[in-house]
Amino acid sequence: MTKAELVSIIAKRTGVERQVVLTTVEAFMEEVKGALGQGENVHLRGFGSFVVKRRAQKTGRILARNTTIIIPAHDVPAFKPADIFVDKVKNRATGQ
Repeated sequence: MTKAELVSIIAKRTGVERQVVLTTVEAFMEEVKGALGQGENVHLRGFGSFVVKRRAQKTGRILARNTTIIIPAHDVPAFKPADIFVDKVKNRATGQ
């Protein structure tokens, strides 16, 4: 599903104008990115959490030059779904 499809579905289900929904979805995404950029996690009960994970320093390889490099420790954004979310997806896969 794309952002445009999501906006259309929400607009249809809520009766809110499509442009208002688009603005709301984009504002939500900007706020999540901003919070994660500041090292804050975003928790949505029943849905999941957008979190910042720390990746440790590691050794990598540049295959074209056959050399090793050090990849420094860094933060990456991640999503951890809520248990109820995981259960719903699992039950869909098993047909329950």
